[in-house]
Amino acid sequence: MAWNTERTKDLLLAAATEEFSSNGLAGARVDRIAAAAGVNKERIYQYFGKKDDLFDAVLAAEMVRVMTEVPIEGLGPEAVGDYAGRLFDRHISEGVLPRLLFWEGLERGRETVSRATRSDHCATKVGQVMAVLPGVGRTDAADLLITVITLCDGWPVLPQIDTLLAGSSPDRAIRRRAFLVRTATLIAEALQVEANSSPSALRPAEVKTLLRGNGALQ
Repeated sequence: MAWNTERTKDLLLAAATEEFSSNGLAGARVDRIAAAAGVNKERIYQYFGKKDDLFDAVLAAEMVRVMTEVPIEGLGPEAVGDYAGRLFDRHISEGVLPRLLFWEGLERGRETVSRATRSDHCATKVGQVMAVLPGVGRTDAADLLITVITLCDGWPVLPQIDTLLAGSSPDRAIRRRAFLVRTATLIAEALQVEANSSPSALRPAEVKTLLRGNGALQ
């Protein structure tokens, strides 16, 4: 029977995602990943290379998956707030990506691998922010996106700080979500007001072109 290469890769990625998100890059073990996937560990080296390369593949795949599942939709500051709320919901149900990103930051700092898939999707995401906030420049759009992601990613990786500062009431997650939505919306409103007062603000026709380019009108 022919070996199903793609299925084996999927099994290894799933096992590696769990291992890396739980133990980080340094603490993860190739033997455990292979055992969880039910394959020989030599397959890991054959398909992905060394452990660092497998970590990069896992992080790229997870980032693309979350970015695809949680798009930035709509137009105006409320669209940014809506995105923040949906991203928060996604991380409550599954906080794998925040943990992977925090492990990467802790263990690698700024010395990280920039795979084309990660770079391209990040650029696309910044473009989506620019599309829903016409006139806002790329630097401000990137800063806004980083702020939203940082606030949302903090929930699954800093639960002890949240409990210490805000307590553990039954409606805590609901209150935190509402606060994130409000914060993202207010920052977006401020950026758009500032952008619209600038002589270089985009004209309506330019806004439509940008929206089409980023898939927001599809």
